[in-house]
Amino acid sequence: MDLKHTNAVITGAGKGIGKAIAVQLAKEGVNLGLVARTASDLEELRAELESAYHVKVYTVSADIARRDAAEQAVQSLIGRLGSLDILINNAGIAQFGTVAEMEPELWESIVQTNLMGTYYVTRAALPTMLAQASGSIISIASTAGERGFATGSAYCASKAAVLGFTEALMQEVRKSNIRVTALTPSTVNTELAANAGLKIGDEDRMMQPEDLADLVVAALKLPPRVFVKTAGLWTTNPQ
Repeated sequence: MDLKHTNAVITGAGKGIGKAIAVQLAKEGVNLGLVARTASDLEELRAELESAYHVKVYTVSADIARRDAAEQAVQSLIGRLGSLDILINNAGIAQFGTVAEMEPELWESIVQTNLMGTYYVTRAALPTMLAQASGSIISIASTAGERGFATGSAYCASKAAVLGFTEALMQEVRKSNIRVTALTPSTVNTELAANAGLKIGDEDRMMQPEDLADLVVAALKLPPRVFVKTAGLWTTNPQ
């Protein structure tokens, strides 16, 4: 399936996985609507992509953990793009601590961003996709959503919920020709992972954002009659 001249919205696009996906889609000729909290990251990426790949790139600085901000961002970008073919739910946060020690406000904020943000953005995008009876939605979950680990209760719970949300949504919209996919990578070498205290390594040993971006493009280029429901990615040579 040729992606050229299609339109995509990517959340968490300023850095890491979201930025890598934006670059890979721009290489395919996809016009982009980028969402992140830091406006300077978005503007830098916009200038880079428009210059290198001659695609249209629009940006909105927003915190998708807030329903009003998420809805306004999606509606603004769809309005400027003119339509929406692809939604990449990538925005997320990660911090770790035991259930007894982590403050409830921090626990709630992780779930609010990772789960509720995904829900808010998806719900805002759905009317456009349903009206045109086509589209692809890919949410970046995690292996943490498939199996818990000590100190990861908030993050694991949020990503497990994203997987459940993805499964339910897939069943709801598949007859409307909308493909819904969850990707479950293990640790990816990003600033978010480093800031969260996860052990990361060199490029030969640790999964890179570009690796995940390649899978996103591959999933999107499948024939319309097929889709990937859930796909896991693991590093083959961990430290």
